Amino acid sequence: MKLTQLALAGALGLAASLPAAAEDFTGTLAKVAESGVITLGHRESSVPFAYLDENQQPIGYSIDLCMKIVEKVSETVGKELEVRYVPVNPKTRLALMANGTIDLECGSTTNKLSRQEQVEYLATTFVTGTKLMVRKDSGISSVADLGGKAVALAQGTTNELAVKAAIETLGLEDVKVLPVRDHAEGMLSLETDRVDVYATDHILLYGLMSKSKTPEDFAVVGDFLSYDPYGLMVRRNDSAFELVGKAALAEVFRTGEIMEIYSKWFDPLGVPATPLLQASFALNALPE
Repeated sequence: MKLTQLALAGALGLAASLPAAAEDFTGTLAKVAESGVITLGHRESSVPFAYLDENQQPIGYSIDLCMKIVEKVSETVGKELEVRYVPVNPKTRLALMANGTIDLECGSTTNKLSRQEQVEYLATTFVTGTKLMVRKDSGISSVADLGGKAVALAQGTTNELAVKAAIETLGLEDVKVLPVRDHAEGMLSLETDRVDVYATDHILLYGLMSKSKTPEDFAVVGDFLSYDPYGLMVRRNDSAFELVGKAALAEVFRTGEIMEIYSKWFDPLGVPATPLLQASFALNALPE
């Protein structure tokens, strides 16, 4: 009887140590386990979160955090994974996540309740808000100065909604809005004097300035017009994959590695982690 029990215990222990088969998973984990591929959606000009380096490879703060999740997914399904990258922009990112084209979005996307009707988010990775970037000699210091001016806004963003709402609230007249595809196009429109203002999340404005040929010509001005907590997107109704993502980020937060990753990308911009962001890291450092 004891030998039988020992044999059974040994068999159970062996089974527990073996990687699960693809059919043992559901949702995204099943897809990844079967294909051996995980697909990451990335931005091309969201400095320092996700952008292309000189070799046209995606890099950035969000990319580094996503790779931590990839490592945890690989460990979970028991195989090395091929990472494929798909570029996304403000107009396509939610749809590409919802329709299964990408498995994990690594960019600069605000977690909004209305967006959670289509996608789900992992823990907050950054907190920002809408501000204005102008030429220093423009005479513009806040949204109240936009009357008769032209402002570029990326379509499908919280910034677009915030700036338009502020313009309406203040009753400003003759404000020309130029819709742009992404941050690179918005910055180019400002550099080439097609617009007087480019408005987006303040941290992205500092990132764009850092990559400009003449950063000294520009300034970020005005009060915050919105509250934008960033989160990495995953699919809705896929709790198993979501849990792996939460576990990976919780470990990064819990060990303090998050501050090393943060410093790597934000110290060059002179942007320290705010007490609010550090509190978010601490609150999401969930125990195992």
